[in-house]
Amino acid sequence: MHDNVTLTQVALFLAAAVVAAPLAKLLRIGNVLGYLLVGVLIGPAVLGLVSDVGSVLHFAEFGVIMLLFVIGLELRPKRLWAMRSAIFGLGSVQVALSGIALAAAATAFGLSWQAAVFAGLALSLSSTAFALQVLEEKGELALRHGRLAFAVLLFQDLAAIPLIALVPLFAVGVATAAPSTELTSAAKALGVILAVVLVGRYLLNGLYRLVARTRVKEAMTASALLTVVGVTLVMQRAGLPASLGAFIAGVLLADSDYRHEIVADIAPFEGLLLGLFFTAIGMSLNLGLIAQSPNLVLSIVGGLLAIKGLILFVLVRWRGLDSAPARRLALVLSQGGEFAFALFAAGASAGVLDRPVADLLAVAVTLSMAATPLLLAMDELLTPKAVPARAFDDLPSNDGHVVVAGFGRFGQIVARVLAAKRIPVTALDSDPEQVDFVRKFGAQIYYGDASRPEILEAAKTGKARAFVLAIDDVEASLRTARTVRQNYPHVPIYARAHDRRHIHRLMDEGIKIMRRETFLAAIDLTREVLRGLGLAEREVRYTVDTFREMDRRRLYEDYKNYTDMEKITERAKTYAQELEELFARDAEENAKLPEETASSTR
Repeated sequence: MHDNVTLTQVALFLAAAVVAAPLAKLLRIGNVLGYLLVGVLIGPAVLGLVSDVGSVLHFAEFGVIMLLFVIGLELRPKRLWAMRSAIFGLGSVQVALSGIALAAAATAFGLSWQAAVFAGLALSLSSTAFALQVLEEKGELALRHGRLAFAVLLFQDLAAIPLIALVPLFAVGVATAAPSTELTSAAKALGVILAVVLVGRYLLNGLYRLVARTRVKEAMTASALLTVVGVTLVMQRAGLPASLGAFIAGVLLADSDYRHEIVADIAPFEGLLLGLFFTAIGMSLNLGLIAQSPNLVLSIVGGLLAIKGLILFVLVRWRGLDSAPARRLALVLSQGGEFAFALFAAGASAGVLDRPVADLLAVAVTLSMAATPLLLAMDELLTPKAVPARAFDDLPSNDGHVVVAGFGRFGQIVARVLAAKRIPVTALDSDPEQVDFVRKFGAQIYYGDASRPEILEAAKTGKARAFVLAIDDVEASLRTARTVRQNYPHVPIYARAHDRRHIHRLMDEGIKIMRRETFLAAIDLTREVLRGLGLAEREVRYTVDTFREMDRRRLYEDYKNYTDMEKITERAKTYAQELEELFARDAEENAKLPEETASSTR
């Protein structure tokens, strides 16, 4: 019976995941809010399809752990350094000012100063998943206010880590602990973190290299999950939050050769588990509080949106943002975030917040999320032209990246030329040994099978200026071409072909710009051979150019019948005979020219 109930719940949560995202997209409210609404629907407050919400929520918190792991993977040192002013300047000031203002408001509602500070800091965090999705859907993520919003969210994600770790310091009974115990625990925690960093720094990349050489995709996926779970367990044994372990594991792999592959493997699990987390939050919401104290709930929601929105608006205006985009940023980030749910749950367990207060704040955060799309819609109606059509700091046209799939002889030459012109390149290759070999020479290359849609997504192919298809294996090349054309039809593809038949099959996939791998090299060598045989430079150039033109014409004419080998064979013989006869006629005409010139002079 227990197994049946478990399978029933699994089926129910999968059905919720199937329904929530499409429903949210249809209603234009964002996936997070869709999961919350479905959770409310199937939870005890409405249909009551799930009763043991606590167990589900405990398991679903692994979705937040996976989210932090993915965030850590994106935090490469170079990226952090380039955005340091917005992240650590604007982000830190926003969290501090919002936390202080919200803590003062919480004190006015009767909370102790410890609980007020904790609640204020928790409410100062916005929803990363919610805000980024809204900005992406609105096409505003590439605009200046979208980039500033991303920087603020990035700092908030970083700030959530110590907040979760420091929950016990806000607890009422923390003063009873002996100072020596606290120092011992702190030293133990610091030692564990340093050990994880050192071990991960020198062992993780080697582990992934060994697994990649097996060419077993399931092993790579299992390795990524094992990394998250393993580091998380170590952190928990040391008394540290699991989310901190996941974040550190992600940061350790941020510069890994296999980062794109890890992101692609982990993304489906992260998406499903995070959806389950929001669904569980929706099931656990105490909707009775809205009916019991509607004025109190609306006051908290309104105060949260007004305080955070005003602070954000003033800060980004101070940084030089115009009024309209500053207002958009303030509206997008004014809601509470998913980390608030985890912080409220941890705070209630540690005794920082009373359970009714934690439930009330969780309801307020959810309603603030629900209000965000409505506020943005109202802003668009009132000021439909408020958002500029292009970014304030629009990047120059030569600053886009080029994806190079396949990093053999052909791909390396293309990448070297682009790098010399300072054009960013994201190089992918499915051979781990080739990745290791090429990286020894300083090339930036990542391990990953470019024919997989998730790898292309991780490589940001949709935002690439061009896609260079240089994969040696014909079938893999065709699969990649098909995938890129289906998912990113706006990205131009420049393909390397193995032979004529490969070109024809690429033409079937809609590829228009192709080069045969050895054709030009053979032409160049032929030119040198003819020169060595004593032919005049004019005759060498005419011979080579004529051959290239006829071969090119034959290549495109053969496309109509390339699947019929009998016709292709006949046409090859015909073309060879025509070319031979053409050169013979030219030779006869050139031979007659001296005779005609001599007779005319006589």
